[in-house]
Amino acid sequence: MNKWFALYNNILYLHFSEGFYNLPESARNAVSPTQPIKRFLKVVGYSLVRLIGNVFKQVEQPEKLHGKVWLYVVSQNNYDSLKFIEAGFPDAVFVAGQSKNTGKYNAIVNRLSLRKKVLYYYKFLPLYVEFLKRKKESTLRFYDVLFDATGFYEVYLQKLRKYKPAAIVFANDHNPDARAMLLAAKALGIKTAYIQHASISPLFPPLQFDLNLLEGQDALDKYKLCGPIEGKVELIGMPKADAYTPFRNTSKQIRTIGIGCNLMDELSEIEKLLRRLTTDFPTINFILRPHPRDKRNYIAIATISPNISFSDGRTESTFDYLRRIDVQISGNSGIHLEAVLLNVWSIFYNMNPQENLHDYYGFTAHGLVDACVDYEGLSALLQEHLQDKPDVFQRAKYYNATVGTEFDGKSGELALQYLKEFYCWPGLN
Repeated sequence: MNKWFALYNNILYLHFSEGFYNLPESARNAVSPTQPIKRFLKVVGYSLVRLIGNVFKQVEQPEKLHGKVWLYVVSQNNYDSLKFIEAGFPDAVFVAGQSKNTGKYNAIVNRLSLRKKVLYYYKFLPLYVEFLKRKKESTLRFYDVLFDATGFYEVYLQKLRKYKPAAIVFANDHNPDARAMLLAAKALGIKTAYIQHASISPLFPPLQFDLNLLEGQDALDKYKLCGPIEGKVELIGMPKADAYTPFRNTSKQIRTIGIGCNLMDELSEIEKLLRRLTTDFPTINFILRPHPRDKRNYIAIATISPNISFSDGRTESTFDYLRRIDVQISGNSGIHLEAVLLNVWSIFYNMNPQENLHDYYGFTAHGLVDACVDYEGLSALLQEHLQDKPDVFQRAKYYNATVGTEFDGKSGELALQYLKEFYCWPGLN
């Protein structure tokens, strides 16, 4: 049982950590429903739809998996972060778990069958009891996450033995299924690489990949706080931003403001903010962009003003949205960094006053964004710069190692170079 616990404690490193448990409930709710009945229904639904449903579906295409370089993804954002590898290395294939939602890429990602996952659920109750002994509060709150994670490692171990991938590249280091794949690869001596796909925090697991390609010094400093780093580390910038570097915002006038929100923001606060902004700035256009996982009803907000339009995160990429705005307003969100990289002035404004995450990513502390503690301050700041929007992209240097260098806009080339050198992949060019 100690071995089982050690393995699954590693797989669930982030979500069963004390730091994650102490996050505001809005952050925890994004992973596990707040209401106990919804948590239970999630487990029941997962059992019926996924576990049992997977048994009757054949999804694997062995000829596309055997001996390839796997680009393992758990979301649409992961896919976007790794697609430059597919373009530069034709023997690489995207891979995901059987029912994993990868957004608009669902139909084109190669799938790994999880039908045998049900065979390992005999481990759930013993694991639950063991976690209850050692991490009682997290176990009671996140038992659904443990239930979901059970069996990933065992099934992935079988898949890796069967298909023998040449290497696996990850864009996620903390989701349970991604960590299960990583640990299975390490057990079999399969080479692994990690390409950071979003801003990280010191709550993340220590790096355990053979090659770690991070965006900049900020990520490296935070990972050092997470624990000992395994493998080689290189700073490469943000490959998914390369194509948009030529489109950095050069306007000095503020014509369009974007409001990027996520599940940690309160609908009432978003509505209140937009009512005041559209009243005080009647000539400005506003684009509201909820997070792709945010399925809340925004109809009431849409009727506030004809100057409000929406950006659908499921169909429009973050950078395409950012190209349409001059100013970005968000709470705790990684979109601040992406905005600044496109020279879009980004402002921190808390839209959840009940649960303040206090500069979760450190963007304010390191000068990436300006921050306003109340609406009056925000309104005054915008009014001051309506005809004099600041240039900000140089602020991202600490977060993105290529800003202002010869590799600015060439992060993908740099990443492919490191991958080729480290893994000796002759197919890379």
